[in-house]
Amino acid sequence: MTEQPSPFAPRGSTEDVEEGRALAPKFDADGLVTCVATDMRSGDVLMVAHMNAEALRKTIESGEAWYYSRSRKRLWRKGETSGHVQRVVEMRIDCDQDAVWIKVEQAGAGACHTGRSSCFYRAVPLGGSERGALALEFRGAEDADDPHAVYGDKKPTSTS
Repeated sequence: MTEQPSPFAPRGSTEDVEEGRALAPKFDADGLVTCVATDMRSGDVLMVAHMNAEALRKTIESGEAWYYSRSRKRLWRKGETSGHVQRVVEMRIDCDQDAVWIKVEQAGAGACHTGRSSCFYRAVPLGGSERGALALEFRGAEDADDPHAVYGDKKPTSTS
C-alpha cells in the first residue's frame, strides 16, 4: 500500500505558523491534535476528540468528520456505527495550529456515545467545594436516545 504524500506544510517560524496561509498542524508526541466539534446552527459544543494526520486529511477531503480513538487505537468516521454523521461546514485551526475547531451539521439524534445530543450534558457547580464532594448537575440530558438502540452490541465506551 502506497502512503499518500502529506497535504500539510512543514512547520516554519512562529510568524509563519501564526500569520501564514499554510496549514502546518502541530501534532503532539502521540501524533494527535485536539478537535472541538460544534453545532453549526446553535453553536453548542457537541464533543471534543482527537485527530491524527490521516483523520485530519480525510476530514478535509471528504467533508465528514474523522477522528482517531486513543482507547481503541484506530481511525473512525463519526457515525460509522450509529449513522450520526457529522458533515463539516467549516474548519478552523488555532493560532499555533495545535487544535482544530469544526462546525458541523449533526445527523441523527446526537454526537455523544451515551445517546445525548452533546457530550457536555453535566454542569460542575462553581464556588461550592467546601460542601464536600461536588455533585454534577444534569443539563439538557433528557434528550438522550437509548444508546443500545442506536449502537446495538457495538456501543463504544468513549470517543477518546
